[in-house]
Amino acid sequence: MTSSVDKDFAKPSNFLRSVIENDLEQGVYAARKWGGSPGDAQHHAQGMQDPAKVRTRFPPEPNGYLHIGHAKSIWLNFELAKEFGGVCHLRFDDTNPEKEEQEYVDSIRDAVKWLGYETYLTDSPVAPGTLQPHEYFASDYFDFMYRAAEYLINAGLAYVDEQTPDQMRAARGDFNTPGTDSPFRTRSPEENLARFRQMRDGELEDGGAILRAKIDMASANINPRTTTPVTSGASTRCTPMHIRSRMRWSRSPIRSPRWSSKTKDRSTTGCSPVWQKVACSPARIRASMNSRGLM
Repeated sequence: MTSSVDKDFAKPSNFLRSVIENDLEQGVYAARKWGGSPGDAQHHAQGMQDPAKVRTRFPPEPNGYLHIGHAKSIWLNFELAKEFGGVCHLRFDDTNPEKEEQEYVDSIRDAVKWLGYETYLTDSPVAPGTLQPHEYFASDYFDFMYRAAEYLINAGLAYVDEQTPDQMRAARGDFNTPGTDSPFRTRSPEENLARFRQMRDGELEDGGAILRAKIDMASANINPRTTTPVTSGASTRCTPMHIRSRMRWSRSPIRSPRWSSKTKDRSTTGCSPVWQKVACSPARIRASMNSRGLM
């Protein structure tokens, strides 16, 4: 009799592995280049053929110690990268200096190492064959994020909203009622850009404005109808000097100012990755930014 352990079983899979396998089979990213570090399209165009078949990322915020959920994410992202001949980027989402400490950065590094993973890969365009680490900090890319935000404003894809939190919640609608557009949505790109720069310079009331994507407020998917901050908003909330970027960015430009860490109702900050009937969809934003070399 043949033991059950001798039988051939199909390898366990999931939708992420299926997507990766399909992309590799179709050669979706076969021509992708790597500039040696995160950057825009121009940066990568000057780089080498990407030796990593897959690039995943684990993006913790260093505002506390990791828990079991983080361990699962570490395993998923690092293991998939390892399985498919790629690398996982450890990217610290250090965008709120009020809550973040170097102690947590160090503990996260230790946790990743303790679980048996590392971020090294031989993919340096300037030093071929040399292992280089892939540990990054979001705060190092504030300038790029800010440029992207201004581009979205000029392209008419984002606007500065100055409604109160209560007004935003009321305008959201519900599962049976479409949302309503903000009265600030019709501002011209020039007006929005001027207002956005006032946000940057701290000229507006603390927590008084937020940069939002122009999404479809009648979407059947209610989640994007909340604040839907764009890829990089700019905070009017003055924050402590950042541990890495120092004085140049004393305000964190990618925090959603109205929904800060002090906001009790965190349910209103969510944004579903599945945007249905969204006029300003992520795909449209990416395509528009890519045409300008911002991705």
